[in-house]
Amino acid sequence: MSSQMYTELSAAPSSGSALELRFAEDTSLTEVMRLRVQSLQRSGQKRQEGERLLLPHEAVYRLDFANQELTFVHWSVSLIGNGRVTVTGISQLWTPDLTHLMTRQLLEPVGTFWRNAGDPEDSPLKCLEADIQEFGERIAELAKVRKVMYFLFAFKEGAEADKVSISVEFNQA
Repeated sequence: MSSQMYTELSAAPSSGSALELRFAEDTSLTEVMRLRVQSLQRSGQKRQEGERLLLPHEAVYRLDFANQELTFVHWSVSLIGNGRVTVTGISQLWTPDLTHLMTRQLLEPVGTFWRNAGDPEDSPLKCLEADIQEFGERIAELAKVRKVMYFLFAFKEGAEADKVSISVEFNQA
């Protein structure tokens, strides 16, 4: 049976009023993007130049910002078992109700968290710390101009949506 490993990946000491935001799957938007793929397949059409289609192992998640003056503190990630989860931010230019997602709207760096199949299940998750630090800071920066931000979550190498929980902690101004 898989055990759960919870890892906190800190960036800065916490001071002030903390706010933890948990990523939530946007099931309706995920479904709309899956329907776009199915529609193209049925009609035999190709995607628009630069369009980013949702892959079968991906889903759309969101963060809602009640407070828009935030400073990134740390990521909290839990994964039951082994696998890899990649979190890709989508820029503020995407309006999902009006336009298709384009590759130019995907942000870098991405946040990747993983535990290899051979690793003990109680081992900490691995990540590229500089990337997740920069990504967390970028989310806080974009929160200043957005009340909601969308993300693509990719579940690979055994990771499944129901075995992953990711949140980001911020300090509120």
